[in-house]
Amino acid sequence: MKILLLLTAVLVCFTTSSARILHVPANYTTIQSAINASVNGDTVLVAPGTYQENVIFRGKRIVLTSRFYLDANPSSIIQSTIIDGSNPSHPDSGSCVRIANGEDSTTILQGFTLTRGYGTLWQDENGAGRYWEGGGVLIALSSPTVRHNIIRNNDVNRTGGQSTGGGGIRLGDGSPYILNNIIINNAGMYGGGIVSNYASPTIRNNIVAYNVVSPAVAGRPTYGGGGMWVNGSRPGATFPNRIENNTIVGNSATGSGGSGAGGKGGGMLAAFSATINSRNNIVWGNTQTTGGQLNIASGSSVIATYSDVEGGYAGSGNINVTPNFAPTSFYLQTGSQCIDAGDTTAAFNDLPDLTNPGVARWPSLGGLRNDIGAYGGPGAVVIATILTSAPARGDGIAAEFSLEQNYPNPFNPSTSITYYLPEVGGRKSEVGYVTLKVFDMLGREVATLVNEVEEPGTYTVQWNASSIASGVYLYQLSAGEFVQTRKLMVVR
Repeated sequence: MKILLLLTAVLVCFTTSSARILHVPANYTTIQSAINASVNGDTVLVAPGTYQENVIFRGKRIVLTSRFYLDANPSSIIQSTIIDGSNPSHPDSGSCVRIANGEDSTTILQGFTLTRGYGTLWQDENGAGRYWEGGGVLIALSSPTVRHNIIRNNDVNRTGGQSTGGGGIRLGDGSPYILNNIIINNAGMYGGGIVSNYASPTIRNNIVAYNVVSPAVAGRPTYGGGGMWVNGSRPGATFPNRIENNTIVGNSATGSGGSGAGGKGGGMLAAFSATINSRNNIVWGNTQTTGGQLNIASGSSVIATYSDVEGGYAGSGNINVTPNFAPTSFYLQTGSQCIDAGDTTAAFNDLPDLTNPGVARWPSLGGLRNDIGAYGGPGAVVIATILTSAPARGDGIAAEFSLEQNYPNPFNPSTSITYYLPEVGGRKSEVGYVTLKVFDMLGREVATLVNEVEEPGTYTVQWNASSIASGVYLYQLSAGEFVQTRKLMVVR
């Protein structure tokens, strides 16, 4: 995968002979200052770190990327290159990233964690009023490519607008590509994970998990679509709302009202004359006040085929069976009925393992026929290992704080660290900021593994210590007033 990503990046970066690479923070102290200095065809390359910014592309056809495609552990780079949108210079502009000036598919956002955004008070392009939208990414009248990002813990539920939606991503009136992202633990009053508003996006090979739609602002109706909310379709679009090979799991939609949409479609909702072309998706374990996990409202339609939908959904090739995910991730396990169950058309085939003819390349499994879910089809790649730290729900919520002993220990070069954050009053904000850091025996910090707001759940973090010398180290979890420290040993 690394080779493929590197080739992609090289091709993008050197499309024109005049393209430059602008380094942050080596050459520019902020991401925005580098974008301001860029011209079409440039690449803004960002080193790991936390950047408290609200980035605006300003119509630039550039690549904004972390160093993930250059590293042997791309997941670690994605997790440690963070755009934190919680402290905007203007209170009405709290999206982590905004792309709203006619950018096309050569405008690329890739390789970041986008977190703590609260959205932008945005004037709807179709005259429907002002809404808080796009906590992680707000896209309007543009068609960029957004890929290989973790978009998590963004919450657009605020007063002052007509409603709030698109906690993770908001798409409007364009044809963007949303590829290979993790969109997790975001919140709004419609489209907790994704909002598509009169757009014609291609949404493919994403994990959309544990996003929430709820009546968070008193007296307001909700409009459904815990994982994804699709409102209308872009006029004249040949392929309106292509949603393919995604894993849409554990999202929820509660509340009522909203022109009959409230509380519907915990996984996905088509509203207000939308047309969704859904293919090869897993829609499972989502909850809603009424109806099924995949639902419609207000004259809309969903054409779903070759998908695994809990509770069933009419359509060619659809199934209703437990996906059989791996215990700590959304990879399919051997024996899953989602393997080789997707669309039979060759264009949707999994990539081949070049050393085993007729066998799919990891992370796909089985033969070459499409696997249903985010790890199937020609666009499947290993999405960042943050999936191993996706919080468990239901019985998986811990009763008390705890930091477990790492495993394996001693280790070389990688180990796993599990910790538990308990439910406190049912609100993720009551856990708050969490850090997990590693120190040497002199108390010097050598690694920051977690540094963000997290909700209750069970988390497992992978640490690659290949750059660390042999010895005994301390790792410490801090969550509110809770602090716990344990020892680990790196051996060479």
